[in-house]
Amino acid sequence: MKKDNAKKPLKQNLSAKNANPVNDTFVQSFQMLIENKELVFQFMDMFPFHIEIFTPDGTAIFVNRAALEFNNITDANLIIGKYNVLKDPVLNFQMNLHDPIHRAFEGEIVSGTYSPPVQDLVDRGIITEKPFESASMDFYFYPVWNINELDYVVSVCVVRNFYQGRSDVARAKEYIDTHWQGEYDAQAVAKSVNMSVTQLYKLFKQHTGMTPGDYHKNAKVEHIKEKLADKNLSVKEAFAACGEDSRGWILRVFKEITGMTPTQWRTRNFI
Repeated sequence: MKKDNAKKPLKQNLSAKNANPVNDTFVQSFQMLIENKELVFQFMDMFPFHIEIFTPDGTAIFVNRAALEFNNITDANLIIGKYNVLKDPVLNFQMNLHDPIHRAFEGEIVSGTYSPPVQDLVDRGIITEKPFESASMDFYFYPVWNINELDYVVSVCVVRNFYQGRSDVARAKEYIDTHWQGEYDAQAVAKSVNMSVTQLYKLFKQHTGMTPGDYHKNAKVEHIKEKLADKNLSVKEAFAACGEDSRGWILRVFKEITGMTPTQWRTRNFI
């Protein structure tokens, strides 16, 4: 039976909708896969986001240039037709992403954050050495429907943090970036890399030029700046969304790091 090219509205949960990193026009362009797959491939190859496209059984049929270059993969044919996201044991079981991945292939837009398993690419012989130590990425899965039939699932990943250099320092950075919202806990950070607080302090400052505590402050300020970019939030609400009081100690830290008050920073960057 010949397929009808009518489009079925995308299903999505609220968290995925609110976290969407791309505009609605870009998302709707995924539906063009039904009419002109090659044209969409050319379009998506130009984007800085990491994009992969899968058939309903989980097999990769496209990976864009940004994803290949980020992972230092020289030949897309090492992935296309050979990699199956539904059968990936690292993502599905070791990283506990089985539920969101399978929900996407059942027709739901899903989102979350993960650390790409770059060591697994080395272990499988796809690359010879790790291009970076670790990273954290926001991922989004978008199903593409043709009436009641799932034709494709599009994966979009956006790099949030990127770590190179010594593995222990990189892991400490990643731990801090993951726990930025709470108070800085020197013991917890040191424990995450099996070091004493003193050892980590010296090593971290030697390789980054700042202390772990200062790195935590910078991470918190970066998240506050992200919230300040949302003009629907007042300054007070932007700080509260990051678990902080806009009149508390973090206000002084914000001024020290940016050289401006939150209002001045917002005005200068978002007129």
